[in-house]
Amino acid sequence: MENENQKLTRSTELLRSFWNIQKNLMRLLQKSAVENGLSVPQYSIMMTIIHHKHMTQKSVGEKTFLPKSTLSQAVDGLVREGLLNRQQVEGNRREIQLSLSEKGVTLIKTIHLQEGGIHQVFQAAIESLTERQYEELLGSHNQITAFLETQAPEQGECSK
Repeated sequence: MENENQKLTRSTELLRSFWNIQKNLMRLLQKSAVENGLSVPQYSIMMTIIHHKHMTQKSVGEKTFLPKSTLSQAVDGLVREGLLNRQQVEGNRREIQLSLSEKGVTLIKTIHLQEGGIHQVFQAAIESLTERQYEELLGSHNQITAFLETQAPEQGECSK
């Protein structure tokens, strides 16, 4: 019984640690988004697309876990602001292709360099770790991620 309680305590401590990090990252993300005239969903969309030349709106939705209506509204706002390009996929009128405009890429670069912004604060946190701590932390996160991805059903699937 004692061993089982220790296991539960360890998992609870680790979950609480991830929750605290996620809570603080969301606070910083909201601050960075608002300071740059974006909503959190808009910021998430832009950060998802920046790593690709272009993506379908459906792919962005799958990666960000944003509900379709939130995704559509956020995309509409980004297109209106000239931060995002939107066009139909050739040969499939129902598919929408998204890409960052030059203005969007410039904004993301600006956000990355903003003093007190999420990227700079997170960089400072990383710099407080030794190289070994960083590598071990990254390895542990990747191992936990890989395990969780084998355990949880994909988005949209129902477990019965």
